[in-house]
Amino acid sequence: MASPSVKLAASLEALQTLQAKGHIAIQSRELTRTHRERLIKHGFIQQVMKGWYIPTRPDESAGESTAWYASYWKFYAAYLEEKYAKAWCLSPELSISLHAENWTVPAQLLVRAEKGQNNLVNFPFETSMLEVRAAVPDKRDMSVKNDVRIFSPPAALVACSPAYFTSNTIDTRTALAMVRDASEVLEKLLDGGQSVVAGRLAGAFRNIGRDAIAEEIIQTMRSAGYKVSETDPFNAPSPILFSRREPSSFVNRLRLMWQEMRAPVLAHFPKAPGLDKVKDAKKYLKQVENIYATDAYHSLSIEGYRVTLDLIERVRAGNWNPDKNGNDREQVAAMAARGYWQAFQKVETSIEKILAGANAGVTVSADHRDWYREMFSPSVTAGILKTADLAGYRSGEVYIRKSMHRPPHPEVVRDAMPALFDLLIEETEPAVKIVLGHFIFVYIHPYTDGNGRMGRFLMNAMMAAGGYPWLVIPVEERAGYMEALETASAEGDIVPFTRFLAGLIK
Repeated sequence: MASPSVKLAASLEALQTLQAKGHIAIQSRELTRTHRERLIKHGFIQQVMKGWYIPTRPDESAGESTAWYASYWKFYAAYLEEKYAKAWCLSPELSISLHAENWTVPAQLLVRAEKGQNNLVNFPFETSMLEVRAAVPDKRDMSVKNDVRIFSPPAALVACSPAYFTSNTIDTRTALAMVRDASEVLEKLLDGGQSVVAGRLAGAFRNIGRDAIAEEIIQTMRSAGYKVSETDPFNAPSPILFSRREPSSFVNRLRLMWQEMRAPVLAHFPKAPGLDKVKDAKKYLKQVENIYATDAYHSLSIEGYRVTLDLIERVRAGNWNPDKNGNDREQVAAMAARGYWQAFQKVETSIEKILAGANAGVTVSADHRDWYREMFSPSVTAGILKTADLAGYRSGEVYIRKSMHRPPHPEVVRDAMPALFDLLIEETEPAVKIVLGHFIFVYIHPYTDGNGRMGRFLMNAMMAAGGYPWLVIPVEERAGYMEALETASAEGDIVPFTRFLAGLIK
């Protein structure tokens, strides 16, 4: 008779076969009842609704939201495809947000389907889906983004509600910037005789600096016999104007976020002392060196590591074997501590350049890869990580535990990081560099691991540029720290995070 471990292994093989095919949403019929019950018991899958499951991690605590948030979009795509085939799509408003690379989990998903049942379906963690019976766009006005069916950007802008322009200014302006020519929206406006929508879109395009598109919409509609009055659907001018040739939509989104968040940061963060107040660079660097132990303890503890000197010595002596010795699993923390020390030295070197007058954004852009390599090279040497893990920015998806914010897809990261450093280089206010530098870095989450530590290093490099002392975020404040970052990421409100850091400085 097979042992329990052999039986579990067989069930895991069945699950792995499905995952290898890209199945995130798993239907009952895809696993035998025995496999399902075994995998549920050991924490490898959980039920979302009758007949549907998602993969989970056994080390997740009861009631944790990570698995659901990580599976959210793939689950809905598979569920809706199974239920409605290709005759469904998300609402115009959600379509705009996804085109703007805003993959934050919404509290409610509004779905259009030709055979929709006009009912509300509740899902885990106070999320829900509202299915409405409504026409879906023609094939030419439909997009499929990461398996999710959505309106194309022009079709979504024509169909979305006026209120969305004011309730979600960043996403709508980002989507407007994706439209290359007035013809992309004019055909839809003319076909439906939508003179009110034409006036609203003309005002919206003019708001972001696309005057030529605005004029063409107005003149073409009037030439066709429609009376059009231009109205700006936004409450304020755009913080940035867009040229005809724009970078990726996520880069536009970052630029808009940065500009909209500047004022709240400046309103709630202590004024920078200034580099001229740092009269003795050697003394400043000595203070940084002296705070290392405290900073390392708190920064590593925030990430969940427990570090002792004994662990480091055992690894150095070659007596580390996590497969045979349960205690040795803690040695991962030892390598994290060693890597933190090595990275800290590189950060000190960067700060020395900044104190000497180098542009902080340029310096961090050039040096941050060295910080990362030093942080993880001990783990590679010890055989904990593969050499390829030092390659740089991630090539796969990452998820933040318990967060409704989903970091951008890997291909987006390569555009987003240079954009972040450009913003840091161009920014004149140290407070903005500190708060938004840290926040945007972890918002992008460019690495598979180490993003929090790297974000705090970047923050302190910018602290030096403003003449502030090194800032330690205490592990005792972890809950408030993570909550403030989540509010900024999921809700777009930077004030709590700004106040959190400002409180530590005071």
